[in-house]
Amino acid sequence: MSAPILAGRHLGHSYGAEPVLTDVSIGVEPGEVVAVMGPSGSGKSTLLHLLAGLLRPDSGEVYLAGERIDRLPEQARSRLRLRQMGFVFQFGDLIPELTIAENVELPLRLTGTRAGRARRRARLMLERLEIAAHADKRISEVSGGQAQRAAVARALVHSPAVVLADEPTGSLDTTAGELVLEALIGAARESETAVVLVTHELRVASWAARDVLLRDGRVVGDTPVAGSPAQPVLASAPGSPAADGSARAGRFSR
Repeated sequence: MSAPILAGRHLGHSYGAEPVLTDVSIGVEPGEVVAVMGPSGSGKSTLLHLLAGLLRPDSGEVYLAGERIDRLPEQARSRLRLRQMGFVFQFGDLIPELTIAENVELPLRLTGTRAGRARRRARLMLERLEIAAHADKRISEVSGGQAQRAAVARALVHSPAVVLADEPTGSLDTTAGELVLEALIGAARESETAVVLVTHELRVASWAARDVLLRDGRVVGDTPVAGSPAQPVLASAPGSPAADGSARAGRFSR
């Protein structure tokens, strides 16, 4: 077992007098895909925002690659997020003035990648998510599902250490949702990217290696997912899904 790349320890957070999270601890290792589940109001999105450094916890600690980040100034946390994290929010949050390709290139350009290289890497990621045909369109010219896939491409294009995804398949049909999940799991396998996936859908959570269940702001379950495509690939017979590393071993039809 490797050390967690991202960890929250004994996290607590309230909005006013209303506690949302109480004594929540979670760790995610490099290359691990973890689904955070729970009913509406259980604190899933708040936990994601605390782990991202977008919110400061009222109590507890957050660590990224061994460094405590919850005490860092906002500017330092922003730099860490830019270089080491990717985000997929429920409604995409793309910049409407930019094209799809320009949105996807943005993390690369902000971290100093040259324009030509950024453009090529963005195009490859858009092809992977089957929306390269829309690369030069603006957000207003594509569907909500296409925009969400562009948001996933943007989150993955700079090979971050961690991707935090809040209901990334919520606006997608089954086929598009499968492409997104395969891209997330592919990043975990290929780049050792840790993925924290907030979802209320059991079929989406079944793609993770581990499910963490929140209820009333507390962790009430933390279990591995048997047969998940995000589990480590084991030696297997030639031609089997495990032998060729195919994430398609776990389809939405599971």
